[in-house]
Amino acid sequence: MILSDKLTNKSLLPNKAYINGKWVDASKSFDVINPSTQEVIASVPDMGAEETHDAIAAADGAFKDWAAKTAKERGAFLKKWYQLILDNREDLGIIMAAEQGKPVKEAIGEVLYGAEFVEWFAEEGKRAYGDVIPTTTHGSRVVTMKQPVGVCAMITPWNFPSAMITRKMPPALAAGCTVVSKPAEDTPLSAIALAVLAEEAGFPKGVINVVTTSHSSDVGKAMCESDIVRKLSFTGSTKVGKILMGQCADTMKKLSLELGGNAPFVVFGDADIDAAVKGLVAGKFRNCGQVCIAPNRIYVQDSVHDEFVEKLKAAVSDIKVGDGFDEDSDIGPLINQAGLEKVQDHVQDALDKGATVVLGGKQHKKGATFFEPTILTGMTDEMKVASDETFGPVASIFKFTDEQDAIDKANDTIYGLAAYFYTRDIGRVWRVSEAIEAGIIGANTGSTSSEVAPFGGVKHSGIGREGSKYGLDEFLEIKYVAMGGIEES
Repeated sequence: MILSDKLTNKSLLPNKAYINGKWVDASKSFDVINPSTQEVIASVPDMGAEETHDAIAAADGAFKDWAAKTAKERGAFLKKWYQLILDNREDLGIIMAAEQGKPVKEAIGEVLYGAEFVEWFAEEGKRAYGDVIPTTTHGSRVVTMKQPVGVCAMITPWNFPSAMITRKMPPALAAGCTVVSKPAEDTPLSAIALAVLAEEAGFPKGVINVVTTSHSSDVGKAMCESDIVRKLSFTGSTKVGKILMGQCADTMKKLSLELGGNAPFVVFGDADIDAAVKGLVAGKFRNCGQVCIAPNRIYVQDSVHDEFVEKLKAAVSDIKVGDGFDEDSDIGPLINQAGLEKVQDHVQDALDKGATVVLGGKQHKKGATFFEPTILTGMTDEMKVASDETFGPVASIFKFTDEQDAIDKANDTIYGLAAYFYTRDIGRVWRVSEAIEAGIIGANTGSTSSEVAPFGGVKHSGIGREGSKYGLDEFLEIKYVAMGGIEES
């Protein structure tokens, strides 16, 4: 595949990194692979700590002038960027489908979803309000103001290569920060294309920098150990998040960590079963199950277990697996061989410990890293799925008895990113929402992501929030000013 031949705007593929307003190469490069075909579709600069420090220095040099702009002025740049993303959404979707594997229609949907954060923070930056606090002494006043934290480093994952950037960069930029971004090795092209459009939108040089690399640990360490970088935002595994958190300790950075999940999906006996099946299919199989908030442990009350499984089997049987460029494809491949092997390991472990395959269960006949949409029943707590995120198209179904049993099972994990449950009882909606330990709750819905809502987890799923008014605060510091000598007349 010659990817540029599929694009209307061929300038979106410079295949270079972006530092201090310039498109730059490195002495080495690495290949970007289409997971559907295993073809090399591009080669990009393979950068290290030296280039990362160059990008940090560029962001530092641009910070003062960028922070000095009014929120309205910064918002104008973001609005231009937003419109350019919309104008190029089909090409951005094609690029994403080629490097990540998801169907083009789903990729375009991600581009549009991600663009909503750019628009939101273009406006929300104007609302970084301070306060006048009632004082406790005469002749004094107490005020607070919010100011940008400074240079921000961002490390984004491969499963949402566009939306994870547009969830992180816009609030930082709106707050007055400058950024250095490192996209995932598997999917750097979407980040590069967004940088092309940011340059076209007129962002001053140094405000946005993109470092491409296959040496993620070296670049990440350089970001963490730099005293210039005052904030790190990372989305990825809990294991890596903990390493980065430790590396940031000496420089006392502000952190946003959106880490692993192990989302429960609970179906109570009084639920609308058809709605629950629809919600599960949408949440579990989107992006081939490679979603941090995807349901991983599906708990169905024993009274409706068989009905739920029967209806789920019918729905999942209709899912079409194929290349992202096939119009009828619903899901694409897993991102790489390691991803395939993990899914295979989880399925085999479940079967070895007594699970039953209702549907699928093996590598798809298309080969490569395609895997069949799978349903497993008879799951138990001893199986790997119970404690470890599968990150693949496998619906693993457990049984439960009553409400307290469901809550106990849902909370029996070190993770706490997302959780879902279905019930018609409004009292139960409140009780279970309050009792489940997760940062995001879907009650009678599998759709929870929005630019107006705070996204993030608790426990080992991370710290901080993205999106919403709370997402802007992640890139701001609160300054308190005590004023004396204000005597009464």
